[in-house]
Amino acid sequence: MKKRQFLALSGSALLSGLTPSAAFSQAKFPERPIKVIVPFAPGGDGDIIGRLWVKFAIAHTGANFIVDNKAGAGGAIGAAEASRAKADGYTLLLGTSSTQIINPLASGTATYDAIKDFNLVGMVSINPTCIVVNPSVPANNLKELVNLIKASPGKYAYGSAGPGTITNLTGELFKLQGGKLNVQHVPYKGGGPAMQDLVAGHVPMITPIMSSAVLAQHRAGRARILSVNSDARLKAAPEIPTSVEAGIPDMRVQVFNAVFTPAGVPREVMDFLRATHNKVRNDPAFLLDLEKAGADPFTLADPEKFIADEVVRWTNVIKATQFKTT
Repeated sequence: MKKRQFLALSGSALLSGLTPSAAFSQAKFPERPIKVIVPFAPGGDGDIIGRLWVKFAIAHTGANFIVDNKAGAGGAIGAAEASRAKADGYTLLLGTSSTQIINPLASGTATYDAIKDFNLVGMVSINPTCIVVNPSVPANNLKELVNLIKASPGKYAYGSAGPGTITNLTGELFKLQGGKLNVQHVPYKGGGPAMQDLVAGHVPMITPIMSSAVLAQHRAGRARILSVNSDARLKAAPEIPTSVEAGIPDMRVQVFNAVFTPAGVPREVMDFLRATHNKVRNDPAFLLDLEKAGADPFTLADPEKFIADEVVRWTNVIKATQFKTT
């Protein structure tokens, strides 16, 4: 700002009984685009949920929200960038179980603190991972897949959205719960690329987060979802059994998506963002789109307790599988 402009603003502020700093603080938010960092590649669950939230946030506020995909390191690259952003409300993070729980627990080189470096705007959704195979794999259910892998140790591999992601941990949990299966891990830079290689036949199995894209490939016959890793069948796909039903009772991986800001955002800005989130979450059209995406709205009354419980549960799983992100 030029000196003349600053003096003019100072004078008008003093005439109105405000200090220059108070005049600045009363600027209307938002005055420029709000960036939502999605720490995964386009086409995956996080990207789909993030874009849905942005679409409805724009519709309810008229503000300019934009998606910025920052994939890599199981979401850690995007999450770290968000943690370092200026705490002014113009940078948000679409955080997940991977970025807020798995990476901090399983990495010895985490560059952000998932608790201290972020404030929760609101929980968006929760949905399970699933076990998907290429149609050429001669297995029509989870039990047949386990038997197939046991009959040919080392022959099969699974693809994930990348090292350290919840989809990577899903694959390792499946190997453990299936009877210490000999299956190789093939990491990708997101769930979308993993699905593309599955459809192309380059990898026989993937363990993605359930999404509309995954369901579309299943229903088109280009992929076969054998089970969902949840307590109950999905409303969007009631014909697909759970892994619990398929005989692996501890195969439960339910992933949350949530919106965060860097810590320290002013209260009035947080109020705007949380009000926006509540409008989105209460929109019937948004809820319907979530269901189509294979997700359920997050409805638990205490999200902090949910996250704390998940930290305890995944700490035990990480120890049992000796899971590492690096």
